[in-house]
Amino acid sequence: MRQRTLGSLHTSAVGLGCMGMSEFYGPGDDAESIATIHRALDLGITMLDTADMYGPFTNEELVGRAIAGRRDDVVLATKFGIERTPDGGRGVNGRPDYVRACCDASLRRLGVEHIDLYYQHRVDPSVPVEETWGALAELVTAGKVRHLGISEAAPETVRRAHAVHPITAGQYEYSLFSRDPEDALLETLRELGIGLVAYSPLGRGLLSGAITSGEEFAADDFRRTNPRFQGENLDHNLALVTKVRELAEAKGVTPSQLAIAWVLAQGEDVVPIAGTKRRTYLEENTAAVEVALTAGELRTLEEAAPRSAVAGERYAPDRSATVNR
Repeated sequence: MRQRTLGSLHTSAVGLGCMGMSEFYGPGDDAESIATIHRALDLGITMLDTADMYGPFTNEELVGRAIAGRRDDVVLATKFGIERTPDGGRGVNGRPDYVRACCDASLRRLGVEHIDLYYQHRVDPSVPVEETWGALAELVTAGKVRHLGISEAAPETVRRAHAVHPITAGQYEYSLFSRDPEDALLETLRELGIGLVAYSPLGRGLLSGAITSGEEFAADDFRRTNPRFQGENLDHNLALVTKVRELAEAKGVTPSQLAIAWVLAQGEDVVPIAGTKRRTYLEENTAAVEVALTAGELRTLEEAAPRSAVAGERYAPDRSATVNR
């Protein structure tokens, strides 16, 4: 497996997003999910990505069971900051006492003594980011956390947090269909020496070419409420996927491999984490590290799916309000 460096953290060139194994993308299968994690480690994937709010809480437990006995093979990333409520609601919490409690709880669920990369999942506008990051810095000093990350924060917030304690990685949605980091975020990260972890590099499955209709989603699949997967937006976006599929076929790769290769081509400081809960898709996605794109192929992809072409916001309004703070 090829390696990349995020700040001062060395990891595999691609990671595995574990969220969908427990929630958001229809029913899961713990046995197959654990087998998928084991296969990822066998293939040389070291970064596993989870969060306390996935499940909630059950995804960390699942990952913990999967890595038992193989802790040294893993760059373990988890997150805090999105607070789930018993009634199904959610909020954002960045209070220092909450940070400390969340870290201890994640360590217990994961069954580990330290977290390799601990992200602030979303920024709490009611708490100065300096206070949140003061607590995070204490966790590093205590040895509970090795590296710190931030997710979906505005560039100026990244600078403020980084001034309290160095940020190793920023996690943002980034794919051929989600190009927001290119506005100012990537420039800021590179100026500060921060790596980019790109989640949803397959556009939440759109770029895989496997989706043909929103009706195929399970009743509890969150894409049913995602603007890009609804009505005319979905029809428009599927037409773009057809163009991507044609380019993939011409190159002799799958649409998923082409999409991940595009993210990898954006810089050696970018690590995509494609989420899957099945070994078959894992192996397909992992093979993308061997797909090299020429400058001409990158231009052709840009012409086939320019940034402005995708229809619909990437989140529904309530979730959009929590990003770029």
